Amino acid sequence: MQKREITILGAGLVGSLLAILFCKKGYKVHVIERRPDMRNANISAGRSINLAMSHRGWQALEKAGMKKDLEEIAIPMYGRQIHNLDGSQVFQAYGKNNEAIYSVSRGELNKKLIAAAENAGATFTFNAKCNKVDINSNILQLEVDGIAKTIQADLLVGSDGAFSSLRSAYTSLDRCDYQQFYIGHGYKELSIPNGANNSFLIEKEALHIWPRKNYMLIALPNIDGSFTLTLFFPFNGEPSFASVQNDEEIIQFFESQFGDAKKIMPQFLEEYKTNPTASLVTVKTNIWVYQSKSFLIGDAAHAIVPFYGQGMNAGFEDCAVLMDIIEKNEESNWETILQEYQNARKINGDAVAQLALNNFIEMRDLVADPIFLERKKIEKEIGLRYPKEYLSVYEMVSFSHTPYSVALGTAQAQEKLYNQIINYGGDFFENLKLDKFIAQLNTWIAEYTTEAQKIMANG
Repeated sequence: MQKREITILGAGLVGSLLAILFCKKGYKVHVIERRPDMRNANISAGRSINLAMSHRGWQALEKAGMKKDLEEIAIPMYGRQIHNLDGSQVFQAYGKNNEAIYSVSRGELNKKLIAAAENAGATFTFNAKCNKVDINSNILQLEVDGIAKTIQADLLVGSDGAFSSLRSAYTSLDRCDYQQFYIGHGYKELSIPNGANNSFLIEKEALHIWPRKNYMLIALPNIDGSFTLTLFFPFNGEPSFASVQNDEEIIQFFESQFGDAKKIMPQFLEEYKTNPTASLVTVKTNIWVYQSKSFLIGDAAHAIVPFYGQGMNAGFEDCAVLMDIIEKNEESNWETILQEYQNARKINGDAVAQLALNNFIEMRDLVADPIFLERKKIEKEIGLRYPKEYLSVYEMVSFSHTPYSVALGTAQAQEKLYNQIINYGGDFFENLKLDKFIAQLNTWIAEYTTEAQKIMANG
């Protein structure tokens, strides 16, 4: 059977990875990108959130033969380094077995993926804006270097981000349910430079968080010793981007809220004033595919806020799952393949969107709360005592292939278990010395395991 020709809208992370995977299967692939070739262009700084690569992302890169190469630009982060308002710091490990997520530069990763896709046989057209897609004919109206151009695609992929032109075309379909909603916070990129001889001025192998209830500052390490910081801040209110604007207000705000960071941020004032403020959007749609002609993937299908570090990982997992479905169906029926792909990923796209919104509250507010910290200690102890039965939601999301929908559902079962432990009374760690409590805990764990298995079966 002759293989279909693939046209991919978007040369971002997901589109470039997908191009590699299709090329490795022998498909002819053409990628259309509205921006210039980032390998040659002077891409302005100020609107990037460093990536946190986790298990799902690495698995997809391994499928593309890219894992070893990209490990060279990745820095392990074994937990959160919490910077409290009084200047004290607390480290919170992510996993119970020294697991890590990895800080990766979005730009460097994207450049490597584009180059690898070209080496695999994909062709790219840059500076090509897609103005319109006719989803029945798969005819695209493009503007390439300012010149109008029309092309026809065989199998069309929308990997063109949260404001996808292909998804926009889908909204004209009957019974298309489409949601786009913003949170009240935006973000601004800042930085901590490297020290002498490219040294790191704060802990290298951690994701740093300055949690301040309704807003936060985070920092991820770069291989040159610098840190990329992101301020997540309300657009309006007090304090907010609207109220912190002149030099005096900016300096006073950073001194009072992020004093230890300010000392090693020589450019904070200039960066705050000149770097753009960007918004954060969640996108959901019930139509991911159209017949055997086209489909959405990555942010085009399920744009999410960045607070679980899963946007890229979820998009990469989309690619890996799609390849598995193609292999299983032997490329015989694309309408079946695409429908199976939507069935597998839509529920998980919705789930990871909710997980990301939930984690925003945890990162900005709860990580410095004593009650939350005690709960995390209890959760880690349960995980060590019952390693086969209990995996935290964070571990499910970041260190396994547990479906996002299962992780979200299991969170409720874990809340019930935790409440049983707290309602028992006394100190949990002292109670562990009592046979009566251990017997009760074993019963609760058995009940939790049964409930978790049901969630997995239905997920």
